[in-house]
Amino acid sequence: MGRTIRKLSAKPLFVLLLVVPLATGCWDRLEIEERAVVLGISVDVAEPVAREKEDEVSHLGAYPPPKMDMIKVAAQIALPGRIPLGPGEGGGANNDPGKAVWVVNVVGHTIDDAIMNLQQQISGRLFFGHLRVIVVSEEVAKKGIQNLNDYLRRNSEVRRMAWLMISKGKAENLIKATPRLERVPTLYLISTLDDAVKQGKFPRDYTGMFWSNVSKKGQEGFLPYVEMMKEQNIEIKGMALFRGDKMVGATKPFEIAAYMLIKGLNPAGYRGMVRLTDSEDTVTINATHRVSNIGLEIRNGHPHFRITAFSEINVEEKTSEAVTVATTDVLERIANENAQSLQKICEQLIRKSQKYGADIFGFGEYVRAYQPQYWNRHVRTKEKWQQMYKDVTFEVRMSSFVRRIGMKAE
Repeated sequence: MGRTIRKLSAKPLFVLLLVVPLATGCWDRLEIEERAVVLGISVDVAEPVAREKEDEVSHLGAYPPPKMDMIKVAAQIALPGRIPLGPGEGGGANNDPGKAVWVVNVVGHTIDDAIMNLQQQISGRLFFGHLRVIVVSEEVAKKGIQNLNDYLRRNSEVRRMAWLMISKGKAENLIKATPRLERVPTLYLISTLDDAVKQGKFPRDYTGMFWSNVSKKGQEGFLPYVEMMKEQNIEIKGMALFRGDKMVGATKPFEIAAYMLIKGLNPAGYRGMVRLTDSEDTVTINATHRVSNIGLEIRNGHPHFRITAFSEINVEEKTSEAVTVATTDVLERIANENAQSLQKICEQLIRKSQKYGADIFGFGEYVRAYQPQYWNRHVRTKEKWQQMYKDVTFEVRMSSFVRRIGMKAE
């Protein structure tokens, strides 16, 4: 009888133990209306008078501020009930991008200091779970973004698939832009880069990938280098080259194609103009596919790389009716001219990266992987590879093939 009673009393206790953990799922809930959802932030150098205007929120007396140049941080915050929910949903914003978000700027000694100053002015708790764009001015990037990287990497709310970009000019202008193609300005910045990746105009380089490249011993990072045009649209000006956490230079827009060719990244989406030999006539071609192979050997105690790449192209247009592109000879001439031009551009980009000591291609990682004994004996550190990379030799070989010439009604 006693054993039966113990069994009956154990069952409710067992059920209670199962239900209690499920009931604790909302103990730390925070209503969405109580959050200040940050969609994008920008970082600029603060004006000289910023120190006088700063409120001492995170430092005073025994907590002195760091001896650093002050920065200006602008945050784009979503307004509750104003964000459109779909293509046909106005969301109360009347299709005006300026009414869907609120841009607030503050100054601080560090990123965390500026965020604390911002939180002091905002009623809801700042939430970075939907942060998709971080824009840094070129002036800040050349001084170094170690502090920004450190803060973002420690914040568990920040997505590694957010876009980090460098702005030519003030970064705050991009956050305040009101492009007509999107009702939420941040979404326009995102779609500009995401669509560039889909169209083969820029390699996939999210914030997490940039951090991964920067942390490698044999590779440097790069970021999108953008500029706001007069119609408040965004142009990708090239790739911002980094050495460590500092921006050291930038490429031209077409040099992005050279980088993607060396790395064998697809899809290919850049167009180029090929001038036919013995003629002033040109033909516009469009790259559609790339294949690349990188070989490594040690010559005279130094790494030597052999880059072999292939580009498949289509003929887009010709500048003169006198040119006939339907013959084998002309197609081979176009392919050869394109291969020679690509080889020059790729060699030019490699020399530029060597000048800055910025191995954005990851050639040092090839040395670590395929020549570990050489790396451990002669290199070992990232700083040593940055110096050695300037003297590394390369051999570039390009080939091309015309796949299609299009249709034309006679």
